[in-house]
Amino acid sequence: MAVKLSKQTTAKIDEYLTHYPVKQGALLPILHAVQDELGLITDEAADWVAQKTDVSPATVYGVVTFYPMFRVAPTGKYRIKVCATVPCAVCGSRELLAALKERLGVDIGGTTADGKFTLGKSECLAACHEAPVVLVNKKLYRKVTADRLDDFFAAVERDNPR
Repeated sequence: MAVKLSKQTTAKIDEYLTHYPVKQGALLPILHAVQDELGLITDEAADWVAQKTDVSPATVYGVVTFYPMFRVAPTGKYRIKVCATVPCAVCGSRELLAALKERLGVDIGGTTADGKFTLGKSECLAACHEAPVVLVNKKLYRKVTADRLDDFFAAVERDNPR
C-alpha cells in the first residue's frame, strides 16, 4: 500500500531534506510531518520515510518506537497526557489521573469506545510552577485538578477543533 501525503506535506518534507548534509538528518522532522498528516506512523509510512532518508526501515522503526511522541497505533481525537513527575504528583496529578480514568472508563494507554479520548501519562512537561499540567495533542493545560474536569473538557473541546 502506497503512502498518500498531501502536496503540502511532501513539499515540506522535500524542503527538510535540503537543510541537512545527509538525508538521515531530516528523519525526525519528516516523521513529525508524516504523523501530523496520517495521525500515526504506519509500517508503510516507515518504509516510505526510510527510502526518503536513505536509512533502513529498521532504523526508522527504532526511532519511532524509541521516542514517545511518535505513535504506531491509532489514538483518540484527543490524546490526553497527564504529567506524572513529582511536582505534579504533589499538586494532585494522581487524583486527576484517577478521576480521568473513572470519567473516561479507560486505563492508561486506553482509548474510549467512541474513539474520542486516549489517556496516558507523561514525564515532565516543563510547567512545574503551574502543576498539575496536562498535554492534550499539542496544547498544554495548567492547574488541572480532579474537581474541575468539566472546565477541563470544555476547554479541550474549544481549543482543539477538528
